[in-house]
Amino acid sequence: MTATGNPMAARLDGKVIMITGAASGIGSAIARRCLAEGGSVVCADQSEDAVGNLAEALGPRSAAIFCDVRHQRSMERAVETVRGRFGRLDGLVHNAAAPSLDGTVVDLSEEQWRLEIDVSLTGAFLASKFAIPLMTANGGGSVVLIASQFAHVATGKAVAYCAAKAGLVHLAKAMAIDHAAEGIRVNSLSPGAVATPRLLQRWPDLEAADKGLGPAHLLNRIAQPEEIAAATAFLLSSDASFVTGTDLLVDGGYAVR
Repeated sequence: MTATGNPMAARLDGKVIMITGAASGIGSAIARRCLAEGGSVVCADQSEDAVGNLAEALGPRSAAIFCDVRHQRSMERAVETVRGRFGRLDGLVHNAAAPSLDGTVVDLSEEQWRLEIDVSLTGAFLASKFAIPLMTANGGGSVVLIASQFAHVATGKAVAYCAAKAGLVHLAKAMAIDHAAEGIRVNSLSPGAVATPRLLQRWPDLEAADKGLGPAHLLNRIAQPEEIAAATAFLLSSDASFVTGTDLLVDGGYAVR
């Protein structure tokens, strides 16, 4: 019996999973789910205090790493820390995301554009660049890139976000081709709207966000972070052993319309 209360096997028993953007929201939910399924987790984030507090709360099978996914040396050091602490890496979840920046191509500054691309897309590149060799040394592993429903259907005044998330979906496909022979599976996961602190940038509270955004989803509600974490754990686990190069839409039916 896992901490979720479901009579499932500990699918991640003995596995080490590194999660970027782990300090809150979807990232922290993924960390908790991986622990519940028997794994050890490396929580990586640029919010040093928050990620440290999370790892402390999660207990001895967790570790905190302060890093900035935009910078090569930072990610190289992060993976070296994983190697030194655990000696192995079995899964990478790139969940780090930039602040939501509204704007058309006319409105956005180059700096704003680069921030979105650097955190989401370059961050995935750099995290994978150093994580994959460590996973390969253990005989393989799983990479999950957290994208968005807006990788599939665009929305207004979000050109940088839409472009970055669409890039993640295709990056996962290309990486899946390149590293299949090494035992590495690579997939993306595209959530719909999720009840996380990010929504509070636009809505007064999560109840208002659910009322405003829920009807755009066929299930007439937004997701809970734990629902995204459950799907991520599936992709990390051997239950998804024949799944690679695909995007898993966990969007409550948003993209169907």
